Amino acid sequence: MNDSLIVIVDDDQDMVESISSSIRSEGCRVRGFSCAEDLFKFLDNEKPDLILLDVMLPGISGFDVCKSLKKKDRFSSIPIIMLSGKDTEKDKVLGLDAGSDDYIAKPCSINEIKARIRAVLRRRGTAGNEDKKIHIGDMVVMDLQKYEVSVEGQKTRLTPTEFKILECLSSRKGVVFTRKRILEFLWGEEKIVIDRTIDVHVRHLRKKLGKAEKFIKNVRGLGYKIEEDLS
Repeated sequence: MNDSLIVIVDDDQDMVESISSSIRSEGCRVRGFSCAEDLFKFLDNEKPDLILLDVMLPGISGFDVCKSLKKKDRFSSIPIIMLSGKDTEKDKVLGLDAGSDDYIAKPCSINEIKARIRAVLRRRGTAGNEDKKIHIGDMVVMDLQKYEVSVEGQKTRLTPTEFKILECLSSRKGVVFTRKRILEFLWGEEKIVIDRTIDVHVRHLRKKLGKAEKFIKNVRGLGYKIEEDLS
């Protein structure tokens, strides 16, 4: 987390100040905003490493803000963690469907928020540590150093979580990865999420891969695997 630029968007100023103070103690730079309008103005000149985004904002929902950012090339790779007072599985799925990398239900502890931030930043930061490419069939190429995925020669934008899921599955092609195992690959000991999270991210991943989604197989009752032999 050291020296990362974290943006917090929440109209609860006490929450913003509390989170900001704790995150700064980890060596991060922090900017806080109370509305989406101020966030968008800031993004005209800056690109943060992560955005902590409340769902209930004045004027526009956090879901819509997330969707808007994920549609823009410049911001699509920025990890977004959503904060919400709603704790149902349906609400969590809505947050993930909007394109967020994680979803935290309020009330929550500052330590939990920091753990989630560390986990998401780690997923983003470790994707390019190895100087190699992974090929999936004759259609998909993953560049782990450049943090890029191409399908039939065309670059495909993935979120950090989607990229890591694809990396996980392709690390041992043909092997079934349970949802629990995928969660451990993504979050390690800081896993504080539901198994359904994986299903949502995989659904998004398949959609973005287009024709190449055929390589990701759902093994009923177990999990997912990459299957190249489709004969």
